[in-house]
Amino acid sequence: MGLVIINTFHSTTLSQTCFSSSIRYRYQPSSTLPIRIGILRCRGGNTSCCFLHSSSSSSSFSHRFDNFTSKCLFSNNSDIHFNPVVTEEEHSEEDSVPIVHLNSQFFDTTTTTTKPINLLVQDNYIHDFSLTTLQVLTEEEQRTLAATPAHPAALYALYASCFAGNVVEQLWNFAWPAAVALLHPSLLPVAVVGFFTKLAIFIGGPLVGRLMDHFPRVPAYNCLSSVQAAAQLLSVAMIIHAHTVPSTAAAMLLQPWFLVLVFAGAIERLSGLALGVAMERDWVVLLAGTNRPIALAEANAIISRIDLICEIVGASLFGILLSKYDPVSCLKLAAGLMIATVPVVILLMWLSNKLSSGVLDRSKSPQAGKMFNDMPKAGNLVEMGLDSIKHGWIEYKQQPVLPASLAYVLLYFNVVLTPGGLMTAFLTQRGLDPSIIGGFSGLCAFMGVAATFISATLVKRLGILKAGAAGLVFQASLLVLAVVVYWSGSLSRRTPLLFFLCLIVLSKLGHMSYDVVGSQILQTGIPASKANLIGTTEVSIASLAEVMMLGIAIIANDASHFGFLAMLSLSSVVGAAWMFCRWLVNPTDAQRRLFSFDPQF
Repeated sequence: MGLVIINTFHSTTLSQTCFSSSIRYRYQPSSTLPIRIGILRCRGGNTSCCFLHSSSSSSSFSHRFDNFTSKCLFSNNSDIHFNPVVTEEEHSEEDSVPIVHLNSQFFDTTTTTTKPINLLVQDNYIHDFSLTTLQVLTEEEQRTLAATPAHPAALYALYASCFAGNVVEQLWNFAWPAAVALLHPSLLPVAVVGFFTKLAIFIGGPLVGRLMDHFPRVPAYNCLSSVQAAAQLLSVAMIIHAHTVPSTAAAMLLQPWFLVLVFAGAIERLSGLALGVAMERDWVVLLAGTNRPIALAEANAIISRIDLICEIVGASLFGILLSKYDPVSCLKLAAGLMIATVPVVILLMWLSNKLSSGVLDRSKSPQAGKMFNDMPKAGNLVEMGLDSIKHGWIEYKQQPVLPASLAYVLLYFNVVLTPGGLMTAFLTQRGLDPSIIGGFSGLCAFMGVAATFISATLVKRLGILKAGAAGLVFQASLLVLAVVVYWSGSLSRRTPLLFFLCLIVLSKLGHMSYDVVGSQILQTGIPASKANLIGTTEVSIASLAEVMMLGIAIIANDASHFGFLAMLSLSSVVGAAWMFCRWLVNPTDAQRRLFSFDPQF
């Protein structure tokens, strides 16, 4: 039931009319309260009449307020002041209802600093307009709405496209280090390619992101998908050439094919980064709905699981192929899969846009869709990129959850005690069966999938901050055991080597738990207006950490130096756990305010 109360009173000056209003509304999920505001321009005068009337289909409302009408008269030539005074009626506790205020500033036509809102655009006509009737939802209905995506069919097409593209990408992330490691007895080639790839992300990532803002979503995505596939095919051709044309290991890094491989690898990773950001930070938000938090959280979790499942499938598939066929045949099969996937991804992206009624065609910025001649010049792009990096570093250092973010960055110094190019090269040179290497990478990804479920339980029982600390401590403890096993000198035997790998697999459970919980910590602590800037800066710093470690790996490229690299990786993980726990036991006032909902506080 709704009750509209209009309180009008006149000041001492007749040219001023003041009124205030409020709506007292009794909560009824099934009822609606249409409110109609009409503006009438009186003929032959300088005055305007405004009337407000309310109607309801509810009989209990209509019989009490039949023919309820309130009119107010105000002059166009005088100042009008509105006093937000609400007249309250005495009512019993059982009739206590929330008060909804009408903002009288809507009718303000005396603003001198800005152009006044003129609702009376023509004389001698009545302009009658209605506010949209709002359905009052129960709490359960609101939760259901929040959990329902805005475009569910389009989201399924997005998931399918994500799976198709990620399978090929994860397969290639496992394939190229394994194939290159067979060409050289050390970790040097893999470390060099990885070094320049991360360096390209650190330097070019912000620029690529800014450039994407100048293009429509769907054409930009299709173009980047084609560029990524072309870079992958070029890399495949170079590695196949290296396997078919004999060359000495010493001169390998100076070969033209290797230089092309480095360049193609950098382009492939930049394209993959841009595609991932577009899908995870932009597309999924539009399709799930920014005002539907549960649906958005579920969509984010599904995309994360798809990525990890693709890592399992890609690594396991190529590992099995490499154990049965020669590297050249496996690379040709991978190239065929890349070619076949591109049209599938493009078709699914088009389908996703169509099923969402073209929501992805909407402009994301005033610059979107401009012609190339409107784009910034090359010199301006460099200056823009440098300014973005500088400003990002300043904001990054001032964020209230800096220790949690630094702990996240420190984990990226771990480049050998984790599935990746260097670990794949090390295990390949140890003579381990490729199917076991692929299974190792797949199990690590499976731990990531399990962590997405376990982290929710940890947050419920320990709170968000202690859950993050638990993940880091768990990872550091298992990696300490793994390094002890390595330095025991027993990795020459099969059983200790498998135990060493199992410890690393289990440590990924803690790593990915912190990855999930840490993201929520950063989302809570970073202001929404700076989330993108600080987030991209964090990715750049993480890439810089990997660049530094890969640079050390280039210097200590012999497989005998793997233990030294393992100690550095372990130190970074232990340092991350120490930094986060120290921040946890010595909370600041800002931390207490941000995480006041946490059981610890």
